[in-house]
Amino acid sequence: MIRHRQPSRQMCALLAAMMADAATWRHGYDLMKDTGLSSGTLYPLLMRMTEKGLVESEWRDPAQPGRPARHVYRLTAAGIALARSQDDGDAARAAWAPA
Repeated sequence: MIRHRQPSRQMCALLAAMMADAATWRHGYDLMKDTGLSSGTLYPLLMRMTEKGLVESEWRDPAQPGRPARHVYRLTAAGIALARSQDDGDAARAAWAPA
């Protein structure tokens, strides 16, 4: 039996930040600034999302000589679909929320 869990609050924040420009490759540091997530939360979450096929990652050569290579991340089609379903769910919950 496959369990389907709702994404955590942290994953929803990350999906929303990445959906702002879904086609753009993003550095983890930029995602930390946009979401307010700590590195100890963000990077394990990115790794799990990559394993599930929601995010793709690759190494990028440094922009300046002497700097280390960096990972960059972007949503896959499955990640975009999940982010959109969360937006739909948020809208539906807001419509049914008591005033």
